Amino acid sequence: MMHRGSARALSAFLALFTGSTLGAQHVHAEGDSAGRFTIGAMGVAVFTHVRPGALARNVTEGYLTQPMLMAGARSTGGRLQALLMLNAEGATLDRGEIGPGIYGEGYIDRRHPHTWLHEVMVGVQQPLGMATVALFAGKGFVPYGTDDPMVRPFVKFPVNHHHAQLLERAMLTAAASAGPASVEVARFNGDEPESPSDWPNRDRGLDSWAVRATWLARGSVELSASAASVHSPEFANGDGLDQRKAAASVRLTPTGGFVRYALIEGARTREYSGDRRVFEFSSLLAEAEGRAGRLVLAARMERTTRPEEERAGSPYRTTRPLLDFNILGRTQWTNVTVALSTDLWGSALLMGRPFVEAGYHVPRATRRPTPLDPVEWFGADALWSFSAGIRLHAGRMRSRVGRYGIASSSRRP
Repeated sequence: MMHRGSARALSAFLALFTGSTLGAQHVHAEGDSAGRFTIGAMGVAVFTHVRPGALARNVTEGYLTQPMLMAGARSTGGRLQALLMLNAEGATLDRGEIGPGIYGEGYIDRRHPHTWLHEVMVGVQQPLGMATVALFAGKGFVPYGTDDPMVRPFVKFPVNHHHAQLLERAMLTAAASAGPASVEVARFNGDEPESPSDWPNRDRGLDSWAVRATWLARGSVELSASAASVHSPEFANGDGLDQRKAAASVRLTPTGGFVRYALIEGARTREYSGDRRVFEFSSLLAEAEGRAGRLVLAARMERTTRPEEERAGSPYRTTRPLLDFNILGRTQWTNVTVALSTDLWGSALLMGRPFVEAGYHVPRATRRPTPLDPVEWFGADALWSFSAGIRLHAGRMRSRVGRYGIASSSRRP
């Protein structure tokens, strides 16, 4: 006969995987009452065709993107919490994931691989009168902007990833909530990673700040506004341009009907040399996901301005460290993306969702004459991208990525 304690342990272990689902609004949050330890893994096998790519050359590629292991632990009652996320894109995406318009960390028109240690955060939260307060420290997602695109409906990241999120930073963050309102503040390292194995620079310790306010309105509506001051993100020694960022969003997660999720967000990044504003980039994005039986349909529209950076030996890599004279102009990307997916199979341990995505991308220089005209660079007025593959999730995924403690809950008492 199995010992009672062993039976409870086995039951708790199996509960980690029970009911695991896919999709940004269908996965279980870390605050669910399914045990004090959770673990999950994910990856996306994808083939992508872009027509045309840089220098008017079509691109067809396939790889494993977003290969990640997530784990979480919490004490009884949830007072103490820890989160871990490992990312293997350093092995699977060394050349970057092709995607018209996306840029950052030395890649352009390709999404850069994230760091091996994507996140490690530990913290404590405690009721305090009418409010609840939380304090977390480690390396993770800064309280700025919206949830990371990996838990949203599309495989391909939007162009505004570096306007609307700040991630993989050494950080100390505090949050307080009362009723439907919460406020998060953070001090963090401004320097961006320079490679998948890079660590935050010790001499840049907590030289930047961010603040985010969130209001949970009636009818599954979440309103959010945030601001950040980032010291020299592109130049690790601290001698580069500083960024002042602002973002606002409306997020809906209806419980019934066809639409299950919708998001509207705006973001702005201004770059400064001292008190002198040098560049400004802006973004407006709207996306939604609906479900009809086993079919899931999603659509996204985006208009984002990005810098055109000096290339470094490849049409998809840029000069690092980035200085203001390495920026050759600004391009406004207008993108429309649609995606269709379906739940192919599901079990207590593994779920798979085949998908197809198609994008129509229109790049335009914001000023003329310009040192780099995107129409001449691509040899076309517009680009098309087509992707197909399968999402694989095992165990328990998170419904929100980028919020900690009480701030991570989509519904609070």
